Amino acid sequence: MTLDQLPIGKTATIVSVGGEGMLRCRLLDMGVIPRTKVTIKKIAPLGDPIEIYLRGYELTLRIEDAKNIEVRPEGGSDK
Repeated sequence: MTLDQLPIGKTATIVSVGGEGMLRCRLLDMGVIPRTKVTIKKIAPLGDPIEIYLRGYELTLRIEDAKNIEVRPEGGSDK
């Protein structure tokens, strides 16, 4: 599953970070790296952007960027 599909309040572990070029580098620089736990905190009223919590801080991502981040929900499989 990708990060944009994770429900509010649920926690998952990042499996991989896709994307290309500067976007991928920027995500990695912000701490969005494999084996990091991430929680969905808020979703904007129209669905974009989403606010996530990881590594002790909150980060806001566009849905298009979140679609490049593969996650595995806690206590479940990656599907």
